Amino acid sequence: MDLDEILISIGEFGTYQKFVIWFVLLPAVLPCGFHAYNQLFMAVVPDHWCSIPELNGMDVYAARNLSIPLEKSLDGQLRFSNCYMYDFNYTDETNDIRQEAEIIPCKFGWIFDIDDISKSVVTEFYYHLKLAPKIIRILFQWNLVCNRRFSVTLSLMLLGASGLIGNYIFGYIQDTKGRKLAFFIYLLIQCVFGMATAFAHNYYVWTACRIGVGFTVPAILGTPYVLAIELVGSKKRTTVTILINIAYSVSLILLSVVVWAIPKWRLMAVATTLPFFALFFHWWLLPESPRWLLSQGKFKEAERILRKIARTNGKHVSKDFISSYYKDINNVTNKEKQEKYGIMDLFSSKNMRWKTMMITFLWFTNTSVYVGLSYYAPALQGDEYLNFFLAGTVELPTYLFLWPAIEKLGRRWTLCLSMIIGGTSCLTTFWVEKDYFVTLTLYCIGKMGISSSFVVLPLIASELYPTVVRGLGMSFSSVIGMIGPILIPLVNYLGTHMLTLPLIIMGFMLIIGGVCSLLLPETRHLNLPQTLKDAEHTKLKCFTCYKPPKGNCNNKTIYESQM
Repeated sequence: MDLDEILISIGEFGTYQKFVIWFVLLPAVLPCGFHAYNQLFMAVVPDHWCSIPELNGMDVYAARNLSIPLEKSLDGQLRFSNCYMYDFNYTDETNDIRQEAEIIPCKFGWIFDIDDISKSVVTEFYYHLKLAPKIIRILFQWNLVCNRRFSVTLSLMLLGASGLIGNYIFGYIQDTKGRKLAFFIYLLIQCVFGMATAFAHNYYVWTACRIGVGFTVPAILGTPYVLAIELVGSKKRTTVTILINIAYSVSLILLSVVVWAIPKWRLMAVATTLPFFALFFHWWLLPESPRWLLSQGKFKEAERILRKIARTNGKHVSKDFISSYYKDINNVTNKEKQEKYGIMDLFSSKNMRWKTMMITFLWFTNTSVYVGLSYYAPALQGDEYLNFFLAGTVELPTYLFLWPAIEKLGRRWTLCLSMIIGGTSCLTTFWVEKDYFVTLTLYCIGKMGISSSFVVLPLIASELYPTVVRGLGMSFSSVIGMIGPILIPLVNYLGTHMLTLPLIIMGFMLIIGGVCSLLLPETRHLNLPQTLKDAEHTKLKCFTCYKPPKGNCNNKTIYESQM
């Protein structure tokens, strides 16, 4: 006997669950994308060229034409150099600069082609300390261009690395201390470091604050997702999963509006942190997961929440209705505690080992490309705010056909087609890279494909991992997958002078992942495996058009009740 059977009697998706999901959990998801991607707009690198003090009285563009050499970029276009200047005595007007002057790195700083230099951390040094003494400039310098341009990429990589560590730590806290307490712990950490970002006085302090923020970025989305899944019955889990993903897509759209309306990076840091403070008011509304409470043997607390659910849902239950399940639940809990499972159980057999490796590889691919395409949006030609807005908006239509596709085509074919369509769109940009609108359209199709596959993958993974190691397997795959956001800024950095290079790399990753997904068995209409032995009944199918049986398996010892 488990909580799913109790929910059938007290309401699987009644008034209580709808209230908590619509007014507590979904609003908690809405700001989750803010801190994950606001750094892209804080550290925008505007066009720049060497500053020449002797030409300060001239028009900046006329001075650039006179003092900056042209260089050929990787895409074959001539442009003014960002980091080099002519070494020339500009007071002597008798010489031809371009013929006689030596080309050297910038000596006197840079001029930025931006209307307000307080918009980006890259230009922050010049906004405050242009005329400060040298020792002060060294202490407070930013100068994130030319030989220090990789600093912007490095801080983004550290943001991802801290998220990987934080996800592991807070996953442990969530499983041992409860969903509710864990959520408010890392909510507090994110608010503190988010606000501290706005007051950073140099690059190193700013990066430290971003590491603190990144520490909780993945975890801040985890609790609303887990709670939503654990509060509803098995038939509504897919629906709730899609709702959470829709809310996250809306989060990206809202972020594009916020950073467009508030472009100054310090004010942007404040504006994207304030919504998280509002979530502290959810303390009185956010329930603890009754499923977690039962797993910890806290039956009285679980009963109080379950009775509240029944009462709100208009279900009348007897006084001993819920307590009658305690004995069965307690026996199951004690039996599970007697047998310990670890990561090595995910590799205990050849079949389980290959499924674990395949799921983990697909998780790495999906996480890398989803984050990579989101990071890449501001780098596209045109307006970076509009590009990011479109990147979030195009995710919404995918959910309209995703649900029927999962039901009619099955999990793995939907996953495969989503990844291949997305990958093909990204690769095609190589032939149209000079056409901004076509490139943007293909980029949006690629974003739709990866958004779709990112919903299907956790679903099929949860249906392939057996119950005894399901949480462990999902955590292992997701943590390995988070290596992607650490490395993907390097991919985008490689595309500094070749617009479509990151899209080509991510396109190949998606196509390879899409083909590999056909190795997985179909799980549609199959009940969940409970033990490692049960998981052996679903083998790798090697691209066959497997049609799973309709209905439940007659052998009830093999599978749990269907999700």
